[in-house]
Amino acid sequence: MSSTTPLRTKSITAKRRRTFLKAGSTLLISVLIPSIAHAAKILAVRVWPAADYTRVTLENDIELKTSHFTVKDPERLVVDIEGLELNTTLKELVAKIQANDPYIKQVRVGQNKPNIVRLVFDLKEEVNPQVFTLQPVGNYKHRLVFDLYPSNPPDPIAALIEKGEWSKDKSVVSIKPDVKAEQKTETHTAPNAIKPEKNLPKPGSLERMITIALDPGHGGEDPGATGRAGSKEKDVVLTIAKRLKEKIEQQPNMRVMLTRDADYFVPLNVRVQKARNVQADLFVSIHADAFVETTARGSSVFILSEKGASSSAARWLANKENAADLIGGVNISVHDKQLASVLLDLSTTAQINDSLKLAKVVLGEIGGINRLHKGAVEQAGFAVLKAPDIPSILIETAFISNPEEEARLTDDGYQDEMADAIMKGIKKYFSRNPPLAKNKLV
Repeated sequence: MSSTTPLRTKSITAKRRRTFLKAGSTLLISVLIPSIAHAAKILAVRVWPAADYTRVTLENDIELKTSHFTVKDPERLVVDIEGLELNTTLKELVAKIQANDPYIKQVRVGQNKPNIVRLVFDLKEEVNPQVFTLQPVGNYKHRLVFDLYPSNPPDPIAALIEKGEWSKDKSVVSIKPDVKAEQKTETHTAPNAIKPEKNLPKPGSLERMITIALDPGHGGEDPGATGRAGSKEKDVVLTIAKRLKEKIEQQPNMRVMLTRDADYFVPLNVRVQKARNVQADLFVSIHADAFVETTARGSSVFILSEKGASSSAARWLANKENAADLIGGVNISVHDKQLASVLLDLSTTAQINDSLKLAKVVLGEIGGINRLHKGAVEQAGFAVLKAPDIPSILIETAFISNPEEEARLTDDGYQDEMADAIMKGIKKYFSRNPPLAKNKLV
């Protein structure tokens, strides 16, 4: 009997092992099936077409895994998304592709395999696609982003000429010195204000075209601040920038470039690089401020500071504006961090001094149409003001978080007055500080 006991025990042990494994498998399947069935839910789809690039965004409740490849003849981008079942929200993507999209003809959406959805973008030309994910930030959940850049981007100046916004043969005239402005003392001072510069250089005349870079803040995935009535900063500042652009183009010796001319996102360092690409003489970034308290009001003008902000409010605002890349969504794998550091390192005292001269005259003109939040130019470490060779200012046109000022910001009359004030400030700056000669661009 003792000789059979080990065999019997071994048989019982093996049976128990099989029972345990079967139970474990059942438990594992019961855990996995619900997680697969609810692995991902598409919450929204958005498309941002623009001449620079087209962005497609899928917002979802968890991070998605993808693979993609391109196909030629005809040009297509194929994207497979894992852990996803086709739903009505995702199907809406088809209808969101516009006929005037520069890069996408249409998109096809289908269930390629169980648990895998395939998107096929039929393209109008060869593109350099960037496919990446963004972690939740602000009001956004997880985002899957497709940025479709042209493989052969046009020269920025050639593109402006083709659009009729950059004249080759526009006559060049001189800007006459503004003697009255020279004799007028500065207004809007405060105890901590930067004192007006002494011994202003003698005004001269300008004998070449001036190039102005206008930078409407935010755009696309980044709405900026939102007012109580639902007004979005990105829309308001784009409208003001376009009004100002028209006024600049009416000047016989000026031309203008917008860092964005539609509702799409432009990374902060790209905004600066765009201005440098056209050898801009000035960089003017336009915003509409917001604060936690709706009583905050007034306009402000900022310049760069490398030594710290001029006030805690200026520091708070700079930090908020510099977070635009997180909200708008930058592909970290290709983000040019080196460029950002170079811009910071090369920012010079001369650039800051010239920016201050511009900021003072613009602030003075704006003070004639709206209350000033501070009676002096403020300074902070805004990323978009770090072009080392371009005088740069950031204008907060008003507080969109203040209901009264939100109403003004959306009023045609106020928008035009703001554009006029900035235009007068720019002309006054050049009457006092004629730009140095440059090699001709065109």
